[in-house]
Amino acid sequence: MTTPTRRSTAAELIADFVATGGGLTDRADLARFLREHRLATEGAIPITLADLDEAIALRDGIRAVLEHGSEPDHEAIARGQKVLDGLRVTVRLQPVPDTGVQLAPAVVDEVRRGLARIAGAWASVLATGEWRHLRL
Repeated sequence: MTTPTRRSTAAELIADFVATGGGLTDRADLARFLREHRLATEGAIPITLADLDEAIALRDGIRAVLEHGSEPDHEAIARGQKVLDGLRVTVRLQPVPDTGVQLAPAVVDEVRRGLARIAGAWASVLATGEWRHLRL
């Protein structure tokens, strides 16, 4: 018998992000996801098609890493990495209670700030090894 463990906040965010699948098809879907996960403020969010493409590339890259037991999609991983490489984040000096995320967005753009928060959650999940237990 195994003891159930609760996922971290970061792992929950990553699981929800990769689970968007066909639910992330247009800019309205991205805005809804960012708002529902408190990654963006309420109100209008100017989202470009390039923003949507970056979000999808990041999601697909993370999903490719999480697909355990199969040959990874190296192209998807490379596209996702390119998005991560373009995001600006900073490390917090003091821990933020109950988040497990110590990387903070260092960008002004609302969408990129949301993607940077997802990047911070991914860094946390990688650092703790929790990514190995996430299922698609």
